[in-house]
Amino acid sequence: MAGAFTLPKEYWSKIQITPQEIEHLQTYLFERETPLTTRDLALALVDFRIKSERAASDTKRDAGSKTFFPKERYQAGDGLVFSALDWMQGKVIAVREGLNPSVSAFDVLTVSLEDGSERMFAANLADHSLNSGPVEPPQVDELNPELIVREFGDVLDRKLEAAFSSDNSLVKIAASWFPRALLIDLNQGQLNLAEAVLDMAGGEPLTTEALMKDLEMPSGDNPRLTEFSLNYALQNDDRFDEVGPAGQVLWCLRRLEPDYVREVPPSLRYEKIVHDRANLDDAMKALEAQLDDELTQAEDADAATTEISSITITLIYPHLRAGTLPMSHRARKLFPTAYESARVRFTLVDGKTKQRIPAWVVREHGYVFGLREWYKTHQLIPGSLVLLRRGEKPGEVIVEVKAQRSSKDWVRTVMVGTDGGFVFAMLKQPITAEFNDRMTVQVTDFKALDPLWEKKRSFEDLVVLVMRELSKSNPQGHVHAQELYAGVNLMRRVPPAPLFALLATSPIFKHVGDLHFRLDEEN
Repeated sequence: MAGAFTLPKEYWSKIQITPQEIEHLQTYLFERETPLTTRDLALALVDFRIKSERAASDTKRDAGSKTFFPKERYQAGDGLVFSALDWMQGKVIAVREGLNPSVSAFDVLTVSLEDGSERMFAANLADHSLNSGPVEPPQVDELNPELIVREFGDVLDRKLEAAFSSDNSLVKIAASWFPRALLIDLNQGQLNLAEAVLDMAGGEPLTTEALMKDLEMPSGDNPRLTEFSLNYALQNDDRFDEVGPAGQVLWCLRRLEPDYVREVPPSLRYEKIVHDRANLDDAMKALEAQLDDELTQAEDADAATTEISSITITLIYPHLRAGTLPMSHRARKLFPTAYESARVRFTLVDGKTKQRIPAWVVREHGYVFGLREWYKTHQLIPGSLVLLRRGEKPGEVIVEVKAQRSSKDWVRTVMVGTDGGFVFAMLKQPITAEFNDRMTVQVTDFKALDPLWEKKRSFEDLVVLVMRELSKSNPQGHVHAQELYAGVNLMRRVPPAPLFALLATSPIFKHVGDLHFRLDEEN
């Protein structure tokens, strides 16, 4: 009995896109005259492939071979097609008389099938269920393009992107594709006018629709075509930067973007330190995950899909100095992302005062810029706790300090001498927000630390020096790895992994338990 037309489960994960299918999708875009996303085109591809495979199956079924019916008689050399084997073809290579006392005379066929196997079939049988012909497939087809795209959409998207990337006849903007031949040409005067409009906006990004109102754009029946053409022209002009979150196109002038959006702030620049993550034990990896450093790569596949609604970040000096937040693997789930834009403009909202703060996600380097004045207002110090929550509106993130009544507390304070040396001392300092005991280091003058950054000590020498100074405040001379991470980042941008790998492998650092270490300078 034949079932409904189906394809193997692994078919879609292993699909290879053909030139004929690319041509079909190009035609599909021409006919629609509307920009479509990669996911939209994936749906069209699946629909086209199912129809093609079904047509091929029908052609195969209707090929010159006879449909096998058990009631018929056959001879060697006959070509047959078998409905019960998904219309597989075969050739009779031998016929013999069957022997079964409970059944009247019948023949046994030896058939060589197209997959290379040989099977035997009974023929010349008057009574058999297949003699009435194959059962028609059910009306409900299991090959639903929407369900297939829902399950295999990411795979299909990647393969379509790769196929389209070398196709000069298509252009892509904000994850939508469109035929180049249908684009409307814009002249230099119109682009200059767009620059003037954005200049008047003072750095505030504008939508394409808002720009079109001030430009003399060609009128036509398809406003989406006009909008896409303008987007394409702006994208290919270095003066303009597309900074909208996924699903929204926003344009800004590059020259009006903040300096630390266009380039990484000095305090966040990391000079790669060679290390082997295999040297980190489970406790070190757990602490690494808690520190929410943007330079840490996520290893946990489950964590990659876990949704979060809030996160508490402990500020380290480099981010406080730059007015930034780390977009760690956990934190990035709260911030808007984009299909292609390297920089995304969005809004931070103070959870208590409702102040709206223009901010930027710098995706490539993993940080959020725009908090320098907010940090100053709340008098935050390295080690202060900052709460981030998902905003009520798309493209907004709520930011709060875990505030406490202003008071003076004993906290570790770094002091820099005129000779460039430094010491840590426990001093009473004004505290306005909750803080992490191990990571708090008051810096009374940010500029005083600049000479320490400029000294460019070797990584190991710097770690030893910081640990030596930190250990003086502990009678046993012990320093926790978390304290050391915060202390080293006062003088050089260093993620947790190379620091922890050094602690685990260098004989000068002695582990005394619970991620506490002491110096063993006799080694």
